Amino acid sequence: MTRARQMSRDMARARQMSRDMNRARQMSRDMNLPLRKSSTDVEVVTFGCRLNAYESEIIRKNAVDAGAVDSVVFNTCAVTTEAERQARQAIRRARRDRPGAKIIVTGCAAQISPEAYADMPEVDQVIGNEEKLKSNLFDLPEEQTVHVSDIMAVRETAPHLVEGFENRARAFLQIQTGCDHRCTFCIIPFGRGNSRSVGVGAVVDQAKILVAAGHAEIVLTGVDISSYGGDLPGRPRLTRLILALLKNVPGLTRLRLSSLDVDECDDDFLNLVASEPRIMPHLHLSLQAGDDLILKRMKRRHSRADAIQFCAAMRAARPEIVFGADLITGFPTETEEMFQKTFDLIEECGLTHLHVFPYSPRPETPAAKMPQVEVPVRKERAARLRKAGEVARHLYLTSRIGTTSKILVEKATRGRSEDYFEVDLDQEYPAGAIVSVRLFALNNGVLTAQALDGPSS
Repeated sequence: MTRARQMSRDMARARQMSRDMNRARQMSRDMNLPLRKSSTDVEVVTFGCRLNAYESEIIRKNAVDAGAVDSVVFNTCAVTTEAERQARQAIRRARRDRPGAKIIVTGCAAQISPEAYADMPEVDQVIGNEEKLKSNLFDLPEEQTVHVSDIMAVRETAPHLVEGFENRARAFLQIQTGCDHRCTFCIIPFGRGNSRSVGVGAVVDQAKILVAAGHAEIVLTGVDISSYGGDLPGRPRLTRLILALLKNVPGLTRLRLSSLDVDECDDDFLNLVASEPRIMPHLHLSLQAGDDLILKRMKRRHSRADAIQFCAAMRAARPEIVFGADLITGFPTETEEMFQKTFDLIEECGLTHLHVFPYSPRPETPAAKMPQVEVPVRKERAARLRKAGEVARHLYLTSRIGTTSKILVEKATRGRSEDYFEVDLDQEYPAGAIVSVRLFALNNGVLTAQALDGPSS
């Protein structure tokens, strides 16, 4: 035991020496560095999902409250190998650009593989997903590199009040985190823990704050929002939460939902989305594949028929609705025939917003041990799927020419329609304004519009 402790201390000392040497080399080149952020700045770099974007706002707020200076926080994603590669690349670049800054790595990748990031000479501290939202994030002991607890032991999600977002037009609101499901390709439950919901009252209070701050649109976000409320007293469903928001926050003009599982969307949900104009007519679905055997091997809870039936029923109830989807190509054992069934979902479900991912094996997941599809095949199928998605998107956008829409202005002359497409405006408007327009052209994949009246706020 004594020898093991000594080896651990030696390794820690070596890592610290490596960091010191790296900083010294960078400082010696400081005179030749390009202009960078002020040394008093705290920068938060976000990778991955909307939930991470929401949590990054909490980190920014905590940085201000703590009086933190000269720090860069990387809020990482672990969904794919590529996401982690991009994060490591950005960390190395940050050390070159800001040699004296304190670099903190957090998020799902840090939660799952803390030592991998602690071993990077550029990194000062690694913080877990539970620890990153605490107010003492910037006051943790510097002599301890890793601050990561057992995320599976966390049983509650504390509500965090965010007063506003850097983009005034749209805000993200966390209603849930974690996941009780164990899809065979997914490592995220080990980064987020089991499903934990924020109480209805706390969500409503946060929404009131965001609306008062000028956000015309709120996006409900989480890891698995379809399972909302299963861990709360009385087990309120997502539909009940939405009804509470619409009733108690009358100033909320537009409500948007993040990714949904079709097997969790019941008739009450369908009827609510169909009848409530403040819920935006754009649903993003976690479909992943279109072949039943692949869905079974993924351990998904819906079938191909479930997905097609849900989209048909939803469109019949609200004809203007559009659908996006997450789709994986080249999942282990996927044949060309199986892939074709996924490809056909674009037409059969009427998909217009595609997020396509070539399968990326994640460590210790069951799918990583299955017979693998060759990487070039995965990428080729992804390219075909994206191309088909672009065609479907173009056809839909073309059909919108000559129709009217209400645009949420994001910046100056650019905004988004209710169905979440980018639109160029004929004049400048303040961010957060909602402008009624007529869509009259499509240029480079972006609709062009002319205002019908003045903006509302």
